Amino acid sequence: MGKRARNFGGSWTEEKLIRVSKYLRAYATIMSKQTFKFAYIDAFAGTGYRIGEKDPETSEELFPEFAEKETADFLKGSAKIALEVSPRFDKYIFIEKEKVGAHALEGLKEEHPMLAADINVVTQDANTYLTELCRKRSWATHRAVIFLDPYGMEVEWSTIELIGATKAIDLWLLFPLGVAVNRLLKRDGEINESVRQKLDRFFGTREWLSYFYRDEKSETLFGPKSEKKKVVDFEGIATYFVSRLKTVFVGVAENPLPLLNSKNNPLYLLCFAAGNEKGSPTALKIAQDILGR
Repeated sequence: MGKRARNFGGSWTEEKLIRVSKYLRAYATIMSKQTFKFAYIDAFAGTGYRIGEKDPETSEELFPEFAEKETADFLKGSAKIALEVSPRFDKYIFIEKEKVGAHALEGLKEEHPMLAADINVVTQDANTYLTELCRKRSWATHRAVIFLDPYGMEVEWSTIELIGATKAIDLWLLFPLGVAVNRLLKRDGEINESVRQKLDRFFGTREWLSYFYRDEKSETLFGPKSEKKKVVDFEGIATYFVSRLKTVFVGVAENPLPLLNSKNNPLYLLCFAAGNEKGSPTALKIAQDILGR
């Protein structure tokens, strides 16, 4: 992982956005020659740093890395780059339930007046909106690229499952590798039930517990003792999440890109999954090339 990881701050923030932009350009070029209507969907689009959840045991901020400027710079840039892609998308859907963030997204209409009529800012919970969209849209005639950049672990696995089930949406996702997931996986396995349920919703199963931990037995003065021990590092967590994506998408990039902050601490894993069986080989080839550069 270390050889391919990149620093999150400085010019690398811009470089990451360029990578996503390259895929969007390639995607729009291909789709503009097809008969499908195609959209760009950005969930949690207005997300920068927000005052977030507290650890129920310590009352400390669970995800303090979201306060870092380089994190906010990347999250704020993802919606804007899509509007600069040529050929253009037929529709742009930016989802942000916080009013302040949604208001900022509305300002993009003024910056891009020629696209304003096709920019839809949705002030709603992303999981709720995407559930309805995936179930009700006629995907036989529509295609989309969605970029999920959730704050902490707001995206639920049930939402990812529905995205994959459309067989029509390509997914870019910032998996919160170090900023959220690893932080919650305590070394001794002493994870309270509310956090376990959060991880259940995020991974779509509780099998993560047996994958990330092993029971170790030892002899003590008082007899045998069994304790849970964390047995995965960042790479192990990443491998597990990629395996989960493979259960719901026809194609998943084997080389997700670790993103580090300026202190070389892993924050995210930039992942890609292709939804359509026919288009998957081309989509994966493009995405894996972009991720590997």
